[in-house]
Amino acid sequence: MAIPNIRIPCRQLFIDGEWREPVKKNRFPIINPATEETIGDIPAATAEDVDIAVKAARNALCRDDWGSTTGAQRAKYLRAIAAKVLEKKPELATLETIDNGKPWFEAASDIDDVAACFEYYADLAEALDSKKKTEVKLHLDAFKTHVYREPLGVVGLITPWNYPLLMSTWKVAPALAAGCAAVLKPSEMASITSLELGEICREVGLPPGALNILTGLGHDAGSPLVSHPDVDKIAFTGSGPTGFRIMTAAAQLAKPVTLELGGKSPIVVFDDIHDLDIAVEWTLFGCFWTNGQICSATSRLILQETIASKFLDRLLEWTKNIKIADPLEEDCKLGPVISRGQYEKVMKFISTAKNEGATILYGGERPPHLKKGYYIQPTIITDVDTSMEIWKEEVFGPVLCVKTFKTEEEAIALANDTKYGLGSAILSKDLDRCERFTKAFQSGIVWINCSQPCFWQPPWGGKKRSGFGRELGEWGLENYLNIKQVTQYASPNEPWAFYKSPSKL
Repeated sequence: MAIPNIRIPCRQLFIDGEWREPVKKNRFPIINPATEETIGDIPAATAEDVDIAVKAARNALCRDDWGSTTGAQRAKYLRAIAAKVLEKKPELATLETIDNGKPWFEAASDIDDVAACFEYYADLAEALDSKKKTEVKLHLDAFKTHVYREPLGVVGLITPWNYPLLMSTWKVAPALAAGCAAVLKPSEMASITSLELGEICREVGLPPGALNILTGLGHDAGSPLVSHPDVDKIAFTGSGPTGFRIMTAAAQLAKPVTLELGGKSPIVVFDDIHDLDIAVEWTLFGCFWTNGQICSATSRLILQETIASKFLDRLLEWTKNIKIADPLEEDCKLGPVISRGQYEKVMKFISTAKNEGATILYGGERPPHLKKGYYIQPTIITDVDTSMEIWKEEVFGPVLCVKTFKTEEEAIALANDTKYGLGSAILSKDLDRCERFTKAFQSGIVWINCSQPCFWQPPWGGKKRSGFGRELGEWGLENYLNIKQVTQYASPNEPWAFYKSPSKL
């Protein structure tokens, strides 16, 4: 597919089905991380805009064109959005690349997943009609009970910058499928394609207010959304510290939240792997895909010492072969990190590791052929101690740290030696061992003989400080449904006879 040369659209906030200028008329720049150039700007929402968007969402729930729709009716909108996303795939992928810095072919793959995710939740929306009212069997014949599934209400969706449109879709698609009305606040670091989702919704005729999109800074737009009394739920994907603040603010109103936070995931490699090169490639992909900016990145390589030397030699050969380039270039496999601030943060992690006694086996610097852009070589760090920052903290960049082990027990202890619990991977041809590790891993996701494959049908989420709740699959839809018990006295002509009846005159 040819990469188009396109202009950055100049958008406003998407509220109540229309483009609306922010109340305070503020905007801030879009920086291309590959060139460090300003390529456009986006609107900066504030609390005043949040109020307007939440009101629009609440009104949508009260109108027949959205609030009274069936799942089948909502499915038509979701499928129309999916079709329009695919129609605009080249433009959306290019916008994502110049906004986010990920290689274009990765962005294009993400756009395919966006469309597929909307299609998937269209199917679940249709199926919801038959599950809307579910009978519950009781032990007393005098009563009948059913469970009624209804939209939770107005939901606030806050998404990160590493998969801008896809992470928005993970929340928007199930929220709309459930019949909620949503206010989406994408990351200010990469908002272009999330705004384009607003234009797509306008083009397909999504009822006004069903989806509202506010770009802006976290403290100006995100915080007012979280604490707004008319928002019924918050779903957040992002950093741990921000997630903790959201949870604290939401608690003041007993507002439910789902949190998908950071990670420091392990990949455990045994000496009985099927093929050395296959294992090496999965190790690289698990950490360096999406420029290393993956919450589930298997950035801690736990390697059986009997193959450590041979494995690391081959890992170096593969790593040196990774093409680092402008992400719009053909066959680019590693682009820049998102911003100057992120570049400096990752470089500080690397320098701290070196100062603490670790060895920078490869990388750790700017690629010499790229003078501009926030590029960092894929980095492999050995001689790591479990007390080091590089072992404990999420880097969110192309940095892999390595430790070796002798026994299964040692490998499990190292794998679980983290405050996070999002993903874990094991590479071994012994499937009984893989099953033991699946049970022992303290994480919400386990990969066997692979790392990072992600689909929209199974659940996604973590434990410990990686958050709670699940996205994707049927579990993702349940996030946006209220479960209402409805109990009926089935013998209205028979007295309950709990109280003694007064004498009849």
